Amino acid sequence: MSGGAKRVAVTGSASGIGAATAALLARQGWRVVCLDRTPRASPQASQLPGEVVSMTLDVAVEADVCRVFADIKARMGGLDALVTCAGIYETTPFFETNAEIFGRVLAVNVTGTFLCLREGARMMERGARICTVASVAGLRGGGLAGTVSYASTKGAVLALTKNAARELGPKGIAVNTIAPGMIDTPFAAVPLSNPAIRTRVEGMTSFGRLGTAEEIAEAIAWLISPSASYVHGATLVADGGMVMY
Repeated sequence: MSGGAKRVAVTGSASGIGAATAALLARQGWRVVCLDRTPRASPQASQLPGEVVSMTLDVAVEADVCRVFADIKARMGGLDALVTCAGIYETTPFFETNAEIFGRVLAVNVTGTFLCLREGARMMERGARICTVASVAGLRGGGLAGTVSYASTKGAVLALTKNAARELGPKGIAVNTIAPGMIDTPFAAVPLSNPAIRTRVEGMTSFGRLGTAEEIAEAIAWLISPSASYVHGATLVADGGMVMY
């Protein structure tokens, strides 16, 4: 990696896992670029230590991704890490899901992840690290609250990450993914507002509780740290013992 403070871009940084990850990395001394499609790309950016830059980005728009990552290259000189937290949740039942719904989730969760991964990797040197964000829904095929479009796209993120690891490993760039279980964030607020769903999901874990965004951020921070130097092409499941495969 380059000398000095390490540089990381975090997509989906406005809330949930993305916000928790950006905050943790800033406290760890990273130079953080917060990326989100909302104008407030990082709600706590002004309160975070060190250099934190916020940029507006719609990950599903290729021209937007290319432009923003070019801006990052001009401003930061490159990246030492990338975390792709941007994604959308979808709970439409199987037979009510149409091509428009499926395509919208696909565009953000899969195409958006790919575009950011591609453009981020262009400006990385040997020793850089990438962490994508999948879900246990991609391993289980859904079955919690996210249904066919969400589960399918998170399964695609798992395959995308492995392909990127094959491509970028010889360049010295490590690529891994984290697969959280149901995390208590605004992302899942609608299904979790149903007490029956919340109780059922909590009961599926060995801990009997949901995870927090901060717990997932800690795992992501480890995956992009030198401590995980020989972890590559792997899926780290962080679900409180829900899957255990």
